[in-house]
Amino acid sequence: MWTICKKEISQFFSNLTGYLSILLFLILNGIFLFVFSSFNIFDYGYASLENFFTLSPYVLLILIPATTMRLLTDEWKSGTMEILLTRPVSARGIITGKYMASLVVIVLALIPTLIYPICLQYLAAENHALDWGATAGAYIGLLFLCSSFAAISLCISSFTQNSIVAFLLGAICCFIFYKGFDTLSSLSIFRGKGDFFLLQLGMEYHFKSLSRGVIDIRDLIYFISLSYFFIYITTSRITSRQKTGR
Repeated sequence: MWTICKKEISQFFSNLTGYLSILLFLILNGIFLFVFSSFNIFDYGYASLENFFTLSPYVLLILIPATTMRLLTDEWKSGTMEILLTRPVSARGIITGKYMASLVVIVLALIPTLIYPICLQYLAAENHALDWGATAGAYIGLLFLCSSFAAISLCISSFTQNSIVAFLLGAICCFIFYKGFDTLSSLSIFRGKGDFFLLQLGMEYHFKSLSRGVIDIRDLIYFISLSYFFIYITTSRITSRQKTGR
C-alpha cells in the first residue's frame, strides 16, 4: 500500500502537470481573494477567511478530479492493473494506496494557504483579531471535504478508461454531493416535507457546520462514512473487473 502511495506521489510530481495543478489552485484562490472585489478579504471589513472557505470547495471540486482522473484509468489502459493484481497486494490495498496519494497531494496544495490567516492576523486591528478556533475548524472541515471529493473522484475513475470522462464525471458528482442536496432542499415541493433531511445529505451543510469552529462528531462521521462508501464501491468494482476481465 505505501509503495503504491509513494509511486503515485512521485509520478504526480514527475512532470509539470502536478506542480501546475497546485499552482493553479493557489492562483485561482489568490485572484478571487485579493483581486475581485466580491471576494476580496481586505474589503471584508474584519479579519475573516470566510470568503476563502466559501470559494475553496468549488476550486477543489475541479482540482481533485484532475489529480485522480488518471489513477485508475491509466492502469487499465496500459494493462498494469492486471500486473498489480498479481502481486501480493489486495485490491483494497491498491485503492487505499492511490487514495492516500491523492490526499497527500491535496494537503500539499493546502499548506501554502496557511499564509492567509497568518497575514490576516498580522494586518488586523487589535479589536478585530482573527478567530483562530473557527479558522482551525474550517481547515479541518476542508480536509474532510477533500477526502470525500477524492473518494468520489477515484470511484468514478474506476468505471471508465477515459481520463477526460473520469475528470468531467468526477467534477459533476462532487458538485452534486456538495451543492446538489442543498439546492434540492430549497425547492418549494420539499419545504416542510423533508427539506432538512435532504440538506443533511449534502456535504455543504456539514462543511459549514465545521467551519463555525465547533467540531461535531456527527459531521466527522458523515464525511468518514461517505469516503468509506465510495472506497468500498471502488474496491468492489476493481475486484469485479479482475474476475470478469472487463
